[in-house]
Amino acid sequence: VQLQASGGGLVQAGGSLRLSCTDSETDFSFGNMGWSRQAPGHQRELVASISTGGATWYDDFVKGRFTISRDSAKNTVYLQMNSLKPEDTALYICHADARMGFRPYTTYYGQGTLVTVSS
Repeated sequence: VQLQASGGGLVQAGGSLRLSCTDSETDFSFGNMGWSRQAPGHQRELVASISTGGATWYDDFVKGRFTISRDSAKNTVYLQMNSLKPEDTALYICHADARMGFRPYTTYYGQGTLVTVSS
């Protein structure tokens, strides 16, 4: 599994970005997918996750501003980020639970995409 994240960049406060994370490997099936972030000097924190059935979870700080979605046919997870704040500045890292056949799921992480929000 090789998760490739994209969509980060520099945006002004109040702006929007859409992150994407996809896998080029087609032999695995994916379970839960999601996004975490890590700001300089801070621990990594879970931002949002989505199940295979579409159930979503959000950290309170992003609830109402961020929307997670997925295209299971493309092994892709998205994070639409609106009303961005300078505090959202971080490296955003996608993750996915994946397995071959009916083996147990293993969590895989992408390389991250940097989001910088200027005030």
